[in-house]
Amino acid sequence: MADHKLDVELPALHRNGGFSDGHRRVVITGMGLVSPLGNDLASSWEALLQAKSGCAPITLYDRNQTEVQIACEVKNFDPAAHFGPRDARRLDRCAQFALVATREALQDACLSINEDNTYEVGIVLGSGIGGISTLTAEHAVMLHKGAKRVSPFAVPMMLPDTATGQVAMQFGIRGPNYCVVSACASATNAIGEAFELLRAGRAQAVITGGTEAPINPFSIAAFNNMGALSTYNDDPEGASRPFDATRNGFVCGEGAGILVLETLEHAQARGARIYAEVLGYGVTADAYHITAPDVKGPAVAMRAAIAQAGIAPAQIDYLNAHGTSTPLNDSNETRAIKIALGEAAYDIHISSTKSMTGHLLGAAGALEAIICVKSILEGVVLPTINYHHPDPECDLNYTPNSVVRKPVHIAMSNSFGFGGHNGCLIIGRYTG
Repeated sequence: MADHKLDVELPALHRNGGFSDGHRRVVITGMGLVSPLGNDLASSWEALLQAKSGCAPITLYDRNQTEVQIACEVKNFDPAAHFGPRDARRLDRCAQFALVATREALQDACLSINEDNTYEVGIVLGSGIGGISTLTAEHAVMLHKGAKRVSPFAVPMMLPDTATGQVAMQFGIRGPNYCVVSACASATNAIGEAFELLRAGRAQAVITGGTEAPINPFSIAAFNNMGALSTYNDDPEGASRPFDATRNGFVCGEGAGILVLETLEHAQARGARIYAEVLGYGVTADAYHITAPDVKGPAVAMRAAIAQAGIAPAQIDYLNAHGTSTPLNDSNETRAIKIALGEAAYDIHISSTKSMTGHLLGAAGALEAIICVKSILEGVVLPTINYHHPDPECDLNYTPNSVVRKPVHIAMSNSFGFGGHNGCLIIGRYTG
């Protein structure tokens, strides 16, 4: 029980908590989702409540090309039905997901964009590797058919920021617009940066979140060759097993999660339905190793988010862990949680929903922020499925295998990325 007293000295944080610094409050008014468990938020959430796994044998390419043959694909997604055959061919799958999820989020928020507010609405999205499938496909075209055959649409399709540009054009949004690229922390950092834009008064509403479509032979081979992926090909649904002693890697996933953030004043003025409030954001870098996780960096990010939110660790009801199912990440995250939260770490319900969705890389934090909002709204903690073999180094309450019904007033979401990027969000029940 004393593991939180590990020999790690954290710096003092000079932050004003509880928004006493006069910055604007930021609320969540819309959500949209394309995930391995459903092509919208409602179907994805229902599958999560049923503790389903989205992992299955790969169908997006001939899986015999790679040693790892399983992934969490978005299923039954027909881009032509959303964009028409011609436009679908000119959009990478990464941008397609973002556009579909954004449409749902804007409709959910009942937020219309017009000439009166077009410059007051921004877009901040995260993506770790952008249009990687377009890049690898067009590179193959050049090698086999020559440079002249490379598509003129290759560059705008493969850039990580293409999704933000496409969303802006599709919905006529002319405010601040940029893409955050910080590996698996991308979406969490994007939401955090959108939060700060709104607090600073540089926009009235921001479409934010993340999108990723990394399931192709090159990406799967590259991640596998660095030892990051689960190799349980014969047990797809059980392959992602965060915090379990038999975990051996993450399962690659794809999809997009989009949230509409607004200043409280803007949301109230237009009579918007308010789902929850963003209370705090912490961001740090490990400056330690490109892939091996650190303990101090994540702990400071959590402490920073808590400080900005103006809460005590014991007030956190639910923590959606980064929980990738890799041996080092899960044990190090457990240690970081203990250091950041102290004795409260043992009382908080923690889960890794990557056990069901797989790891959406740069989009993971958006999906998991949406899960935190839904947990607050419905009073549920989703489980860590496939948890059957306790690991002595992972000794917290990971909510194994079954949904827990309990009030959730404040939720924390962690995201840590290759390169040593750490992001943490605190989301709270909106109380007016």
